[in-house]
Amino acid sequence: MQRRMPRRIHTFDAFLNPNYRLLWVSNFFAYISRWMQMTMLGWFVFEETGSAFLVTLVGFSGMGPLVALGVFGGVLAERLDKRKLLLGTLFANLLAAVGMAALIFSDLIFSTSNVQYWHAYLVMLVGGIGWGLDMPSRRTIVLDVLGRARVNNAIALDSVGMHSSRMLGPLIGGGLITISQLLFSEGYGLEAGYAMTLIFFIASAIMMLNVKTPTHEGTTALQTVKDIFSNTVVFKELVEGVRYVCSEATLLAVVLITVFMNLLLFPYQQLIPVMASEVLHVGPTLMGLLLAFEGLGALTGSIAIASASNLTHHGRVYLFGSMAGLTMLLAFSFSQWYGVSLALMLMLGLGTAGFGAMQATIILLVARDDMRGRGLGVITLAIGAGPIGGLILGRMADAIGAPMAMTINAVLGLITVGLVGLMVPSLRGRMTSDSEAESAEASGAQPATAGGGN
Repeated sequence: MQRRMPRRIHTFDAFLNPNYRLLWVSNFFAYISRWMQMTMLGWFVFEETGSAFLVTLVGFSGMGPLVALGVFGGVLAERLDKRKLLLGTLFANLLAAVGMAALIFSDLIFSTSNVQYWHAYLVMLVGGIGWGLDMPSRRTIVLDVLGRARVNNAIALDSVGMHSSRMLGPLIGGGLITISQLLFSEGYGLEAGYAMTLIFFIASAIMMLNVKTPTHEGTTALQTVKDIFSNTVVFKELVEGVRYVCSEATLLAVVLITVFMNLLLFPYQQLIPVMASEVLHVGPTLMGLLLAFEGLGALTGSIAIASASNLTHHGRVYLFGSMAGLTMLLAFSFSQWYGVSLALMLMLGLGTAGFGAMQATIILLVARDDMRGRGLGVITLAIGAGPIGGLILGRMADAIGAPMAMTINAVLGLITVGLVGLMVPSLRGRMTSDSEAESAEASGAQPATAGGGN
């Protein structure tokens, strides 16, 4: 009898490529720095003002630029050297963090009061501008490094890094607030956290400097910026990207669900400092642990998706993961016990892992080759619904309380996302597995995808 060979686990296939490993580590440090700042500055603003709405302005500053810059980021991803673009946005984030750290430590040294709550908005705004410009490049550069094969695995592993940062960033940020408060009784609680943030940004830049990508022969950054504001061809490309997405039912469904999830689910993260303080009655460390458990759930789900080398129904994972996340948010809005809230955050993260890992993967698999960058740009624009949702949720929380505001959002989210899933059957159809894409790439054929066009 022939002995069966043990089944090979494909979870970390993309890491076999050394350039992808460097890219992954660079992205991870950038993600973790972003989550640390979001957590620390949200707590700081609530301590200074006591206003849920002013806390949500932290998230609005960090995500708002996506509304204006998301599609432009897709054009930049197709025209510029993606590695240089990512280095540029990393450098801008580092400068903003250095400025905030200088204010924090000058206050500590000279016993003055220079740090104001609105400084948090400026720091997050710089990060938000960079996020809007480079997000499509962070995903499409994977194709430059790896090719089409293993794209599902590579994007899922990137989601592992993103979700790990959602777990570690708030936990580290919240813990360092507590440590700073103990060490520097006259400080703001941001000292240790910002020192660590600077270290992470520097490490991210060093990794990105060593990533090697194919030689880019496109236009320069200055010429591209001039084109965006003076050349109607660029605006035509933007319009074509939006029209193309609207003409493909599957892509349009992904965009609509992205809008609803960012409008109605993800803004809850900005109210975690409010829920921790006013409902669960815990301090910054346990506040950070709440977000860390959501990140742990998302990390676990992403690893499971990365291990599924023959995944073919990406849209089902995307749809049902979104619905699961909204259901857990609804339950969380009713919880007044910290232990129960931790468990619900874990399960919420498991659900959103399907949403996060499949969002870009579906675009990369379904979109035409010449439209991938613009397709991801439209997704970035859709993510820009998040800051708008955050402002609305903040106003609602000040008026009717954070728990009730979350309840309303969760119910609306379940209705809208569910309707999109019912109305677009192609989203639930068969797409392409990594193994099929790899075989097709080797033979020179175009793998089959579920386009679902009109």
